[in-house]
Amino acid sequence: MEKMILKHESLLRQVANYIQSASDNELGFKKSSGQWSKKEILGHLIDSAIYNIQRFTEIQFKPRPYHYNTYEQDALVEANQYRSSDAGDILRLWLGLNQQIIHLVKNQDDDTLAYRAVNPNGKTVTLKYLIEDYVVHMEHHVKQILT
Repeated sequence: MEKMILKHESLLRQVANYIQSASDNELGFKKSSGQWSKKEILGHLIDSAIYNIQRFTEIQFKPRPYHYNTYEQDALVEANQYRSSDAGDILRLWLGLNQQIIHLVKNQDDDTLAYRAVNPNGKTVTLKYLIEDYVVHMEHHVKQILT
């Protein structure tokens, strides 16, 4: 997990540096009506962090295998109005949530990383998989923000 934590921390630094130097126009710009702006992408990552904190925490005390749900990505981005939110506020929230996730991950051991979870489609995965998938998902969206 150490390698995954280092990658996670690197992604946080990259986005923080970028957001702090970018203009609000650049962060709010939408290439097309069907795509998210960079602030909306960061907002989506906030929503993802919120759901994953819940998953990473509940899997430790709920009956196992732990069953988790997906979330309405587009509806959450729209409802939270990230595009019209202050970029600094969005960044601080995202960084804080991810610091908590890193704290949670650092406190896992081989036993807890092997805890099983079932997604809505019935696929069984481990906590380790959920954590790794979270960072891969974040990396995908960070690339969108940075380009």
